[in-house]
Amino acid sequence: MAQILEANKVLEVTNLHKAFGGIKAVNGVSFSVNEGEILGIIGPNGCGKSTLFNCILGQLEPSEGSVKLDGRDVTNLRPSELNRRGVSRTFQLLQVFPELSVRENLILAGQEHEGSMLSRFFGSRDAGLSRKADQMISFFKLGHLIDEKAGGLSYGQQKLLDAAMAFMAGPRLVLLDEPAGGVNLTMLGDLKERLRAINAEQGATFVVIEHNMDFVMSLCSRVIVLAEGKVLAEGTPAQVRANPAVIEAYLGH
Repeated sequence: MAQILEANKVLEVTNLHKAFGGIKAVNGVSFSVNEGEILGIIGPNGCGKSTLFNCILGQLEPSEGSVKLDGRDVTNLRPSELNRRGVSRTFQLLQVFPELSVRENLILAGQEHEGSMLSRFFGSRDAGLSRKADQMISFFKLGHLIDEKAGGLSYGQQKLLDAAMAFMAGPRLVLLDEPAGGVNLTMLGDLKERLRAINAEQGATFVVIEHNMDFVMSLCSRVIVLAEGKVLAEGTPAQVRANPAVIEAYLGH
């Protein structure tokens, strides 16, 4: 049974450290993400969430520790190489292309994963991805905006598009960096509903770092709380909410 559980671990982070001079932004963090899981990572400003994400994603080099994807060491691999291995992400600052349409943004996101350079050069303009793009547009309920330029969408609509782009190629793992930030309550409900659906219907595995406590607690099956670069608590949303150390360090009530 232990071997089966091990095989289902998509991501394993072990004793990860990242120091900037004398400041330990990430200080011995370890956790894993199981296949089909939605994991939330929360914590106050400056607790190390973004630094942890960037170490996992190859944008920062950890001072110590390891990162494994499906049991294979991927520590310090470049973001482009991780992308080819099925790791996708969103950013706090939106990465949509404002002058391209919704469909074109999705096709461009899919091209990061599809085919060789030769096939892209000699293949069809859409790299054969229009059908998949239309499926994602339908899934994320963006059909009425399909030919609209991304720059003309509302901020919440752009967040939905950004999430759709991250899932475009059916990635093995998606890391969502504050997806709820700046989104109004109506669009936030749509985003949460779509993320739940892609997890339930397609078995998508993803990790969310977020300041919006209610969003994380209602979306994620397991939550990790960081404080001062360390794991302060881990458990179900109910367990985390009831943890006295979390209440003192983060919730404040």
